[in-house]
Amino acid sequence: MYEDFKVTDRWTGEELRCLWKGTVVAIATRHADATDIRFSVNGKPLWIAMPNLAWVEQKRRNGHVITDYLAAQAAGRYLKHAIESGYDNGREMYTMTVEEVLTHADAVVREVGRTDNLPSLPVINENIQPELELGRLPGDNQGPVQIPPDHMVL
Repeated sequence: MYEDFKVTDRWTGEELRCLWKGTVVAIATRHADATDIRFSVNGKPLWIAMPNLAWVEQKRRNGHVITDYLAAQAAGRYLKHAIESGYDNGREMYTMTVEEVLTHADAVVREVGRTDNLPSLPVINENIQPELELGRLPGDNQGPVQIPPDHMVL
C-alpha cells in the first residue's frame, strides 16, 4: 500500500519511489506534540508530521486507535496525494492537520477492510516479509523475537 509505492510528480513528471523508513514520536525532538513518519523519496529523506491530538480525537470519535501501522499508511497516503496534486513540491517536511490524519486513516481502513489487513512494518528488505522471516512480527506478544545473525545490523 503506502509503505512502499511509486508516484509521478505532477510538475516534473518524474517517477518517485516512496519508502517508509521509520516513525518517531517527536515531543522532545522538535518540542511539538507530533508523530513524525519518515519516508525516503528517491533516496532523499522526507518527514510527515502528524499531530498527536489526532490519536486522542480518533479515540473520542469512534473508540478506535490509530496503530503504528495505520499511522504509517495514512502518512504515506497523504504523501502520495501531496505529490500527485503538486502540493509544494520539494519540501522535506509536511505537517498534517488533525482532520487530515483522521481522513487519511479512515480512507486507508476503508481500502483494506480492517486494520489487521494492513501490510507489516518495518520494511527491512523489500524482498523479505518480516512475519515470514521471523515467524511472526515483534509486536505479536509471544516472547522475544529471535533475529538470525545474518539479519542483525550492528
